[in-house]
Amino acid sequence: MSQSLGVVLPAYDPAVDTLAAYVDALHGALAPSVVRIELDAPDAATLAALEDVNATVNAVDARRGKGAAITSGFEALADDVDVLAFADADGATPAASIADVVAAVTERGADLAVGSRRHPDADVRSHQTFARRYLGDGFAFLARRALGIHLYDFQCGAKAITSDGWQRVRAHLYEPGFAWDVELLAVAAAHSLSIAEVPVTWEDQPDSTVSPVSTALELGRCLVRSRHRMKELDGSSVHEAIADRRTGRIALVDQAHGDLEDH
Repeated sequence: MSQSLGVVLPAYDPAVDTLAAYVDALHGALAPSVVRIELDAPDAATLAALEDVNATVNAVDARRGKGAAITSGFEALADDVDVLAFADADGATPAASIADVVAAVTERGADLAVGSRRHPDADVRSHQTFARRYLGDGFAFLARRALGIHLYDFQCGAKAITSDGWQRVRAHLYEPGFAWDVELLAVAAAHSLSIAEVPVTWEDQPDSTVSPVSTALELGRCLVRSRHRMKELDGSSVHEAIADRRTGRIALVDQAHGDLEDH
């Protein structure tokens, strides 16, 4: 039996022509029930240019961050589809590779599928700068050691999860930015979701809005928090005590529902 699919594209200051072409490619490769663009802080020209794109566009005035945008999109679609996926709006991972990631869930039974640029079988068409590669490789090494999740790549913008899997992890996600991928994997592992790594074709996009230095710092802090959250979910009394002392934590899913109610 075929499974319905919803694809979320988090976007901030996108190249509209590239995004529109990518949406069309995703429809051709995956035949999703819906493609939803979560658009942060757009100007009027961007909104007007996206009116004819074959996607639902949810635009918000503020810059929420990648994780918050994906969470909002997943929450909007989760009750209507069987599988949720997201991809970076710059099209760095082509639609055919997104289809491979989704197939690991729909055909091979993984709860969560992770696209991988660092897998030995990945096809990297153009490389990041040395600094980005060095930071990325170093972070992947640290994440494997800290989280005990044996993946080559934690940060590739191509992942898919069953709607049932999403229901299990959604309330435990707090990272609004690019660290969200790491937290998602940590929480999924703590809930014993099966995780499949899928090599992808990938091409670096030089106009990325991501700062390698600030992102590296954010990821490092997130890694510590995610390891703590894994231990907390596993029932560690020490980490539960730490969690009990924390105040003011608002899960992304609660923020997302506030956004949905406002719209």
